[in-house]
Amino acid sequence: GRLVYQYVKKAASHPKCPISGSVLNGLPQRRPMDLSNKRLSKKNKTVHRAYGGHLSHAVVRERIVRAFLIEEQKIVKKVLKLQKAKAAKA
Repeated sequence: GRLVYQYVKKAASHPKCPISGSVLNGLPQRRPMDLSNKRLSKKNKTVHRAYGGHLSHAVVRERIVRAFLIEEQKIVKKVLKLQKAKAAKA
């Protein structure tokens, strides 16, 4: 029978990838205070992957593929240089 204040907390948003802007799967939708180590363990705030819990899977995949292709390109350049040197000798 008495009036009581009922404080409504702000709605929490899903964590998002800073590059693609997509929602990060596997992470809880919480306010920043609830993500502290006292309330939520590290296990519940990450995904077991490189950049897990920070970047989306698609962005990580793209980075890995890009790094691989750059390395391949370096190898191809080296092989072409060797073939050119061999052809110049002969």
